[in-house]
Amino acid sequence: MTEHRHLNLAGVVLAGGRSRRMGQDKASLEWEGRPMLTVVTDVIAQRCDPVLVAAAPTSQAYAELSDVAGVDWITTEPTGAGPLGGLVAALEAAEAAGSPVAFVCATDMPLIQPELIDELLHALTVSTDAVVVHEGGRDHPMAAIYRTRIVPQLAELIAAGEQRMLAALDAIVTHRVGVSDATWLTNVDAPEDLHRLRV
Repeated sequence: MTEHRHLNLAGVVLAGGRSRRMGQDKASLEWEGRPMLTVVTDVIAQRCDPVLVAAAPTSQAYAELSDVAGVDWITTEPTGAGPLGGLVAALEAAEAAGSPVAFVCATDMPLIQPELIDELLHALTVSTDAVVVHEGGRDHPMAAIYRTRIVPQLAELIAAGEQRMLAALDAIVTHRVGVSDATWLTNVDAPEDLHRLRV
């Protein structure tokens, strides 16, 4: 049995990465005249409420963009817990806001469209903990829908020293799906990626 729009779906952007390859914070990178983070949150807001951004309070993203309208910042991720810590903090916040499920993506996906969320939501079943995009021979844990009920399992992973999102997918009931347009998944890891997308 699938679940659809009856759910109160939260939207989560993980913006706590260190952006080593880019050399600067990706959330504030300009994309079509706006910070990339606002491009992504505006798309998510078409399907999700609330829209949450997870980042450390010491991050450049939080320092520069914490006043973005329509976004709640989650700055409670454990230090050194990596993206998995950001996911747990955001899912806890989503659950507190009354959302049993959350769409999760990264801040560096400027080509994302709301139809990606629709396709993932369509594949969600009652018994599934997560629906994750599988494209190009690999999982995309930053393009997925997660249930907030998995927080205790993920917290156990973090307590054991795990930081990787992919480890979470193996610890929960994960349904992997393809999407109709793989360009939605395009991310910007380095300056050359940004240049290539702009030309």
